[in-house]
Amino acid sequence: MQEANNVALIAVCEATPFSQAQSKVEIAGIATNIIVPGLVLEAAVEIDACHSLLFLTDDIIFEEWLTMVLIDINQGVKEIVRIGQAWASGHFEKLSVKDEEITFRFLGDAEWRVKISLTARLRFPFFADPPAVHRAPGWKKYLTVDYVK
Repeated sequence: MQEANNVALIAVCEATPFSQAQSKVEIAGIATNIIVPGLVLEAAVEIDACHSLLFLTDDIIFEEWLTMVLIDINQGVKEIVRIGQAWASGHFEKLSVKDEEITFRFLGDAEWRVKISLTARLRFPFFADPPAVHRAPGWKKYLTVDYVK
């Protein structure tokens, strides 16, 4: 795993009062057909030749949420996880990429850790995630998100 500098976003749909902005992912100057929710690419981590984890925001001053999107070049979006709270503004910073995990700061002094599995893992929907972590209902996950401190 390593931080990727060759990923960019192309805005395709602006935010509305009821939906997030959407952008098309561009890798190494080549547009993909992958559409992700978000407008600003805060960081990208290349997991392997086919998989990347994108950290996205919407550029909203007073209520910023962080959207993490695991993408597969061949299959598109694998999972979307959001971190945020109503009326709370976050600032993404201090990304650190290690062999098995990614850490970063968001929502004040909160430090978060993400572990990635490229195969689906069992998820218990009601007890699996810390407060402020939101994802679609379901029994599988690829991203494990923990609050460190």
